[in-house]
Amino acid sequence: MEQKSTLSRLKGWAKRKATRRRSHSDLRAMSRDVREHTPTPDRKPILFFDASTRLDDLSLNAAFAILSSWSLTLQGVPVVHFVCSAGLNPCVLGTNRKDPNAAPPCADCMKQSDATFSNSPVSKFTFQPDPALEEALAPLNLVQLMAFEYQGIPLGALVLPSIRWILRRHHLLDDQYTRGLYKNYLKSAWSLAGQFEKLLDETDPETVVVFNGLQYPEATARWLARRRGIRVISHEVGMQPLSAYFTEGDATAYDLNIPADFQLSQAQNEKLDVYLRARFKGDFHMAGVQFWPEMSQLSPEFIQFAKGFTQVVPVFTNVIFDTSQPHANVLFEDMFSWLDQILEVVKNHPKTLFVIRAHPDEARAGKASEESVAQWAEDRQVKKIHNLRFVPPQKYINSYDLIRMAKFVLIYNSTIGMEASILGAGVLSAGKARYTASEVVWFPPDVPSYFAQLEELLQTDHVDVPAKFKTNARRFLYWQLYHSSLSFEKFIEPNGVWAGYVKLKDFEWQDLLPTHSETMQTISDGIFHNGDFMLKEDRV
Repeated sequence: MEQKSTLSRLKGWAKRKATRRRSHSDLRAMSRDVREHTPTPDRKPILFFDASTRLDDLSLNAAFAILSSWSLTLQGVPVVHFVCSAGLNPCVLGTNRKDPNAAPPCADCMKQSDATFSNSPVSKFTFQPDPALEEALAPLNLVQLMAFEYQGIPLGALVLPSIRWILRRHHLLDDQYTRGLYKNYLKSAWSLAGQFEKLLDETDPETVVVFNGLQYPEATARWLARRRGIRVISHEVGMQPLSAYFTEGDATAYDLNIPADFQLSQAQNEKLDVYLRARFKGDFHMAGVQFWPEMSQLSPEFIQFAKGFTQVVPVFTNVIFDTSQPHANVLFEDMFSWLDQILEVVKNHPKTLFVIRAHPDEARAGKASEESVAQWAEDRQVKKIHNLRFVPPQKYINSYDLIRMAKFVLIYNSTIGMEASILGAGVLSAGKARYTASEVVWFPPDVPSYFAQLEELLQTDHVDVPAKFKTNARRFLYWQLYHSSLSFEKFIEPNGVWAGYVKLKDFEWQDLLPTHSETMQTISDGIFHNGDFMLKEDRV
């Protein structure tokens, strides 16, 4: 058995190495073709920065950035990539979660950078220690680190989302490891800040394009550029496979400005219905990940148990360290604060069955939450509460069946709220979601209003759901899928080794021109003509 396991690991290592070698070769070949095109004289450059997208292979977001930059280069636009050269100590993806002082895997990452940017103008940054900063950070506790500012830059706030993301928790521990990692991120952010400021001085860019905008390297660069009044574009994965979302706002918030007069035609409704039929069976992917490897029906025992109550109210949570959470925490300090208060409501309504459903991504291998709803449920001893059932993240029950039997639905900010509205359920949201501004769910203005409405929904005999919720939810989802999601399928495909990693397809450099690609046309319009990065044509 051990010999077989060793052989499997060796085969996997060989496959990964071969895949990486082919990827590097393809990147170098395409970049050579692109290099032949000379930038238009005296034109301001576009800066690209995406150090947090990957380590030693081509990820989805890394592919979005390099392909977009190649398209701009082919149009005569000067492009400069701000590239890490062992400049982050450590970077987010290169963080060792057991040792904050462990060196990140810089050698393999720099090999990937050399291949990706082999024929592109780059400005490399290294790690440059600052003894004065070291001295200032040495005595600080966690609260002080979170509020830390240095020479006018709010480094503590810029770093915080990355600390929460990599540690898989919202409430950080004030221990040696967390403080050590926080300080290392702060030092790295300050080091790159000085070098990025110098690059801004030298290039006077027209626009800066960054990945995500919340991970600390790109967040720092974005803050510095915006301080100078430079336009910053951020990008993330879109709702469709192999698609990107670009925005001048916050990519992690995914705010969409849908035209008021946009209404779905019959053909568009039918197209959306086809998508929803698959999604309601658990057949959908995002960022190369399938969240529902299976989906089981509600058990007869549960259905019989639910009949002993006057009404059923599902409660859907999210992943606490998700990059959507900084945008979500508008009414409540965080999701767990909301859950604690919901627990009191549960105890006061013994005839209502509440079902708290943990997000399936909470237990994803390699990215499992350290501060989880499952642990919260155990700490609060929810099993002892007769009218409360907890569904752990590993149990892939059909959430849509829960919604269909619900009187109404409670959510924090997850996508299931939009889906519940599409199914006709009334949805009360406790956090700001990407769709709350589009009148898809109830989203009260403050905490007292939230609990007043919750109590009203529990007490009423019949929940009157505004018809516009379902209509707006369908409009929003359709716009997300077919207008905001820019497909790169023409240029990339999964690499067959890692989920979320891709390889280049066989295409000609001309395919990257706006005249040959609707996606590249949309990105170019967004950058140069203040476009909204939405696809203009709706191809049903």
